[in-house]
Order: sequence, then structure tokens, then C-alpha cells
Amino acid sequence: MADPKFMRHAIHLAEKMMRAGRGGPFGAVIVLEGKIIAEGYNKVTSDNDPTAHAEVVAIREACATLGTFSLQGSEIFTNCEPCPMCLAAIYWARLDQIWYGNTRGDAALIGFDDDRIYREIPLAIEDRAIPMVRLLPDEAAAAFREWDSKTDKVMY
Repeated sequence: MADPKFMRHAIHLAEKMMRAGRGGPFGAVIVLEGKIIAEGYNKVTSDNDPTAHAEVVAIREACATLGTFSLQGSEIFTNCEPCPMCLAAIYWARLDQIWYGNTRGDAALIGFDDDRIYREIPLAIEDRAIPMVRLLPDEAAAAFREWDSKTDKVMY
């Protein structure tokens, strides 16, 4: 069972940094072996970075702290259900557990419509809101062929 103090920390961080004008009302902490190893809060508007969501910021800090791209064995506590970008980052970082407070529906009620992106993902490419057009596939394949034959690659 999760220790509620970690969720309370994420909630407090979200409130504190939102009140300080640093970004939206989102906070996250990453816990390894019962200790907070990283924290993040929403920095989208303060850093002019649309990817600076609390979970991504926390993942970046945890990876830098541990010197690895894998956070296997860790858990994330976030005051809101992760958006699709953050959820993907959590999977890429190999976190073991997600604990969240508010839902994406709760976020939509205050103007954060993450569900819009969730609805786009299963659509066929031609049906998505932002056009996606394949360009220069033969040239693009060169880097993939080189990677495939690389003997010293580090898989992730």
C-alpha cells in the first residue's frame, strides 16, 4: 500500500508552485525504496516548454540523479492522472507504479482537456486533427539500417 505522505507531498508541491506563478496545478514525486528521489511541478508557462509537465520534470530529475534512463523499481505519485505524453514517459522510464489523485475528467473541468489527446491516439493517421504526412521514407531508413547493424548500441 502507498504511503499517503508521498501523495500529500505532490499535492503540496502543485499548490505551492501554482501559487508562486510557476505553472499549472500539477505536482509529482518519484519514490525509490521509500524515499523521494525526485520531484517535479508544472513548468510549462514559466519555462515556455509545453513538455515541462510535473511528471516529465520529475522523471528527468530522477534519471539525472540516478545516472540512468531506467527508473525500474520506482513509483510516481502525481496529483492528477497523467496526460498521454506523461503516461508514455512513465512507460519509457519503466516506473513500476502510478499513484494519482485527480482524474483527467477533473482536469477537463478546470480547462485541461487531456482527454482530447487520448481520443486522437486510436484514430487512423488520416483522421487525426493534425495532418501527418510521410516524407522521404527511403532516406529516413538509412539511420535505422545503421542502428540495426550497430554492435555497440544500448537498447532502451
